[in-house]
Amino acid sequence: MATASRPQSSTAFVSGADVVVESLIRHGVDVIFAYPGGASMPLHQSLTHAKDRIRTILPRHEQGGGFAAQGYARTTGKPGVCMATSGPGALNLVTAIADAKMDSVPLVALTGQVGTSVIGTDAFQETPIVEVCRGITKHHYLVTDANDIARVMREAFHIATTGRPGPVLVDLPKNIQLAQIVPDYEAPMNLPGYRPEARRAHPEQIAQVAAAIKRAKRPVIYAGGGVITADAAEELRTLARKTGIPVTMTLMGLGAFPGDDPLSLDMLGMHGSVYANYAVDQADLLIAVGVRFDDRVTGKVAEFAQHGFIVHIDIDPSEINKNKVVHVPIVADVKEALTQLNRIAEPPAASLADWHATIAAWKKEDPFAFDTTYPGILAQEAIAALSRITAQRDTIVSVGVGQHQMWAAQFYTFRRPRTWLSSSGLGTMGFGLPAAMGAKVAHPESLVVDIDGDGSILMNVQEFATCKTENIPVKVLLLNNQHLGMVVQWEDRFFKGNRAHTYLGPVDHPEASGQGDGISPEYRYPDFVAIAKGFGWHAETISAKADLEPALRRMIDAPGPALLDVQVPYQEHVLPMIPSGMTVRELIKK
Repeated sequence: MATASRPQSSTAFVSGADVVVESLIRHGVDVIFAYPGGASMPLHQSLTHAKDRIRTILPRHEQGGGFAAQGYARTTGKPGVCMATSGPGALNLVTAIADAKMDSVPLVALTGQVGTSVIGTDAFQETPIVEVCRGITKHHYLVTDANDIARVMREAFHIATTGRPGPVLVDLPKNIQLAQIVPDYEAPMNLPGYRPEARRAHPEQIAQVAAAIKRAKRPVIYAGGGVITADAAEELRTLARKTGIPVTMTLMGLGAFPGDDPLSLDMLGMHGSVYANYAVDQADLLIAVGVRFDDRVTGKVAEFAQHGFIVHIDIDPSEINKNKVVHVPIVADVKEALTQLNRIAEPPAASLADWHATIAAWKKEDPFAFDTTYPGILAQEAIAALSRITAQRDTIVSVGVGQHQMWAAQFYTFRRPRTWLSSSGLGTMGFGLPAAMGAKVAHPESLVVDIDGDGSILMNVQEFATCKTENIPVKVLLLNNQHLGMVVQWEDRFFKGNRAHTYLGPVDHPEASGQGDGISPEYRYPDFVAIAKGFGWHAETISAKADLEPALRRMIDAPGPALLDVQVPYQEHVLPMIPSGMTVRELIKK
């Protein structure tokens, strides 16, 4: 039988599975994260014939494969591709698909499906995955005619990567994969109503923004992940330096503007910097670029930036005035809009010296900080040390979800886009390790470090095996506090410290009921060093401050995948903090 890796004549019959694989190759896919099963076996057979053109990586869980595809996509800007079989395999992709939708990540998810003749009969391993994913995909397909495969695949990649990117699901019944057809790879797309043309801002609106900048006395740029998605980081930097306007970033926007630039206000929002939140609150002009006014940024939305003239630039018209009504709504490609603005923008007429001085005073008074006198190692200290050590290296950082995620955002300095991988909208524990795996596959020359928590890493710990067997030498800085740290923090702040199943160690330890004052060594569980070594990783654990930097360097220099388990206290809180639904006036500093 002819295969996808061999030249096909226009009249050659090939299988539907071969058409899928050839379509992947024609769309520039060089790696797929795929876990096989009965309903996807023909696709895997075709992948073996194309192994010289597309690398197939076998994750140890479909969710791990979905997040690895995201790590690939988030760091390259190209669509990530993952694949699973029907039923439970497809369902295991659901969280990764929803995560990609929330964070606007281009993802193509392929799923095997039971044969069309038994769809709807509760056949073995049948689930209606298109129906399950209807609300969490940008688009979705159930292919019922093999002749549609080439067109559907073209459409899937087009939709995933144009306009506001997102995940597209293609469900492929087994008999459709096996059908013999003559493919037409140039079949025209059929997407009525979908017109993701590059939107240009109206010149009058750009002129309005330039005029607003000219008269501003306390301007702030509020930059989000849309800046990175649009590859508009350079245009953002040009605007800030040309006008002297300080820049704050969302969790998704970190790296869009250098964290060590004097104009950087770092992250804003619930766990953002005091000075960013103060600046936005007092701004008379807020230029929001590639953001969605998320609740973790705005708090009480009615009082967010209530004194400022607000400009909102975003490619997705559905985001305009959705959460926050603005004065100048601009639906446009962010890169194009900033390019236009940079042509005519001038610095404010009045000097911003006083505004910069005010911000500098806020930075001096309330910087991101931690207790340097603590005799052991704090999570913040470990992250800051990693940031110093890797400052001159080509480094990509991924994280799980929780306190360590926020501390990484606060204490690791990001200078370039696409070097920070965070499940930001959905907040999915277990994201960090497989995302790092995908990033390392995409960037083998880069140092890729997963800063993770003990709760998060256990969610996808099986990917240790993938990293070893596939020779993917990621590094894991594990900040181990034996608790679900962020939930503990909320228990302390809002539930009088009552522990409700947030201690991850043995149930007979006093910490299980919140009565303890620390984790004694014999109750440190599980033994992550033993686990990692069991998977063939380099691994060690430390608790003494003097061991931190040498151990970090050993982790970085290890020839293969490596884990450094750092024992940290669970009593630490991520500060500052604006409680959910509150305003900057309720900001907690200590």
